Amino acid sequence: MLRSLNLPLFFACIGFVFSGSAQAAIFSDQIGPYHETLAKPIPAGDPALYQEYGFQEAEQADFIGPSGRFHASAWRFADSTGAMAFQQSLAGKTTIAHGNYVFQFTGGQPAQDDLEAFYLDLPKFETSPLPVLPTYLPRQNLIAGSERYILGPVSLERFFPQVSPSVAAFHLGTEAQAGQFSTQKGPMVLAIFNYPTPAIAMERYNEFQKLPGAVAKRAGPMVAVIPQPPDADAAERVLAQVQYNVNLTWNESLGGPTVKDSAKMILTIVALAGIILLLCLTAGIGFGALRIVRRKLGWQGPEADKMIVLHLGDK
Repeated sequence: MLRSLNLPLFFACIGFVFSGSAQAAIFSDQIGPYHETLAKPIPAGDPALYQEYGFQEAEQADFIGPSGRFHASAWRFADSTGAMAFQQSLAGKTTIAHGNYVFQFTGGQPAQDDLEAFYLDLPKFETSPLPVLPTYLPRQNLIAGSERYILGPVSLERFFPQVSPSVAAFHLGTEAQAGQFSTQKGPMVLAIFNYPTPAIAMERYNEFQKLPGAVAKRAGPMVAVIPQPPDADAAERVLAQVQYNVNLTWNESLGGPTVKDSAKMILTIVALAGIILLLCLTAGIGFGALRIVRRKLGWQGPEADKMIVLHLGDK
């Protein structure tokens, strides 16, 4: 058995495994003046939720340098939206979101310049515009750290279980931003669901209104809902802050021609007229000179210059 082992193939496989592990590592051996001393993968804390957020890999490592040591953790997701949603779920923890990565440093933190250099070597880095939906969440009386981004049925069950997945209709590409607000009668939960079109939002709004005790409002392609608010007046004040604003960018100038533009146009016309006049004058002189040369060389007789007279006045 041992004699039949293909040693070159065996070592090639071992090298592939180790090279794959090295490529999968998030942290490099050094961040600025800090050197890595220990690194290991982090298991998914909530597998179902992590999967919905597009979780790919996580790693933690210890670094030591001239100023001491620190502990670093990193999570990578498929896109920046998943990373943002995961960062919101880590309420109470100081984290840094960069593209599709979320970082947490304890016991210290590298300098910003060292972090920027470290970001350049991140594997499978992806950056895309973040959704604008969180910007529509009202800020007045919003409880700090209560924001939760919802991407599917799992995060809906975790953070906004008052609404069923069938009402949210995630098959339409639905996303939602939830948050808690303080009122005199206790905390109140609001979620804003975003849909592809206002027509779809209106159809879903009718379904949200069927929820027992819920207060809902449609604003463009969004539906804001507060399930069983403890304070009806506070709920109305919060819903009134949910406004959909359409921002259009028009790059075409709508103004008429300026005085400078008109002057340029007149000068262009004059120059063109001058060129045409010069061409006509040159053609006339050339034609006359040609006739004189032909006559001098005897290429045409005197009768060639005779004019044809119709004598119209004699009739």
